[in-house]
Amino acid sequence: MAVQQNKKSPSRRGMHRAHDHLSPPAVAIEPTTGENHLRHHVSPTGFYRGKKVVRTKGE
Repeated sequence: MAVQQNKKSPSRRGMHRAHDHLSPPAVAIEPTTGENHLRHHVSPTGFYRGKKVVRTKGE
């Protein structure tokens, strides 16, 4: 089992964790309806890249 040779100070520990934060999810705007949705996912109204691909309940 690996054992550290020197204690890592709180400052160095913080530097190690500096890039572990979460980034916001990638959001796209649907060109036909103007809705926001996750990239590579169908919008809530059933559009994907400007085309109707899923029938919604109201149809």
